[in-house]
Amino acid sequence: MSNILEIVDYSLEFEVPNGTLRVLDSINLTVKRGEVVGLVGESGSGKTTLSWSIMRHMAENAREVSGEIRLEGEDLTKASMLRMETLRGGKLGMIFQDPSASLNPTMTLGEQVVEVLMRHRGLDQKAAWLLGVQLLTDVELKQPAEMMKRYPHEVSGGEKQRVLIATAFACEPDCLIFDEPTTALDVISSAQILALFDKLREQTQVAALYISHDLALVSQVADRVCVLNKGRIVEQAPARDIFANPQDPYTQKLVSAVPNPNQRLLDEPSKRFSDLLSVSDLSVYYGGPSFVDRLLRRPKAPMCAANKLNIQVGEGEIVGVIGESGSGKSTLAKALSGLVAYQGNIDYCGSEIKSAADMDKDYRRRVQIIFQHPDASLNPRHKIRDILARPLRLYNGCQKGETEAQAIARLLVEVDLPAEFADRYPHELSGGQKQRVAIARAFAAKPQLVICDEITAALDVSVQATVVKLLLDLRRRHGTAYLFITHDLNLIRQIAHKLVIMYRGDLVETTDVETLAKQGGQHPYTQALMEAIPKPANTLQGKVI
Repeated sequence: MSNILEIVDYSLEFEVPNGTLRVLDSINLTVKRGEVVGLVGESGSGKTTLSWSIMRHMAENAREVSGEIRLEGEDLTKASMLRMETLRGGKLGMIFQDPSASLNPTMTLGEQVVEVLMRHRGLDQKAAWLLGVQLLTDVELKQPAEMMKRYPHEVSGGEKQRVLIATAFACEPDCLIFDEPTTALDVISSAQILALFDKLREQTQVAALYISHDLALVSQVADRVCVLNKGRIVEQAPARDIFANPQDPYTQKLVSAVPNPNQRLLDEPSKRFSDLLSVSDLSVYYGGPSFVDRLLRRPKAPMCAANKLNIQVGEGEIVGVIGESGSGKSTLAKALSGLVAYQGNIDYCGSEIKSAADMDKDYRRRVQIIFQHPDASLNPRHKIRDILARPLRLYNGCQKGETEAQAIARLLVEVDLPAEFADRYPHELSGGQKQRVAIARAFAAKPQLVICDEITAALDVSVQATVVKLLLDLRRRHGTAYLFITHDLNLIRQIAHKLVIMYRGDLVETTDVETLAKQGGQHPYTQALMEAIPKPANTLQGKVI
């Protein structure tokens, strides 16, 4: 088959205050028609920079040093802006990690689909609308005609991603770039999106460059894999060979970091823990009638986001909360943190907490939460020392005879960051480093329970592994209990004592990890989760990756 995308000896630099920074170095890569090439590597390896170079949408300080990027023989590095505007979205498409950022929140989904079809397929508005409805049908969206009339905020992440995929394939592209298209989705939605992608690829024979840090997933979808490290391709081979027998030390490190549920990181069995937190019949409702609704006597039933949940967490216990998007996991975390109103009862160390008003300063010190995106939870205008100083002052977190500066240095060292990071701003740190700062902030309060809300979801596998190790080290040091919310069932089976499975606001199953490993899930939804987990096509040293 012919090469659709060819990258030949391509190098790129960024101009920085101290000179130049080489971010892509002598890249050689091809993608044939109908082929899927996986591009893997840690954050900062150059994956997304390469994709933007292909799309010819680069930063102002980017300078191309050498090489060519050819689409069906045409060198895109020499193409005019007008030519690229014609190619982008048509013959050359890209599907991004966060579908919410790719869709205009002020336009309906139908308006956005129609706009693309009119531009790149030359259809009139009526024909484009009819084709749009058919496209949403083809990607298995329910009520496609109604879906066309909805705004992005009215549909789930998986539904938004299906709309983008449908639109991209409808433009009959020769090459599509997928940049972490399932990272923000739960495991079942991810499996559905991948099945859809595979079906459409077979039908269209599009050439696809699939960028991801999820090695298990890439091993399922890619024909070949390129491993990128600090701007250089260090290994390139068929997917089976890469994962069965990685040659480069960097690739070996990535493969070894993939969560393996058969390798427990917590070297202790499930046991009976002394009660710390007990949740009884906890329910959360959203979207009740507004003042105007009540005034006009318009009925509006609230939506139940969490329905009569009963959960226990013991002292030092790690409880995993699993479920797809919309299952109520984060709602549970917000209720326990006093961020949303709830019904029911929370018993903490024998004290009843019936509302956020009962959550006094001592409760808020003992129960801390770490959020998924540190960019959203760390104030970008404050230095790290200011971010850590606040909980130290609020909860008297300094040890006896310790100054505030010494306490900040101690917290940074505890999370494996240099003490001098205290003088940096959040934007000067990597994603993993920012998450370590968020962890340090939580532990500044000397908590008994830390709620971890999808804190590793946006991290690549090697960084994820170091963050998980850090959490386990802190638990051994401080005896902290964790309520660990995630959609990564492989990861949580490595570290949890007990698992709580949630589905559409209901708690459908509670089981310890040993029982799940031996007997499998008892509830059909648990079984569906187990089946949807990406499983690498090969093994490493006799063990499933």
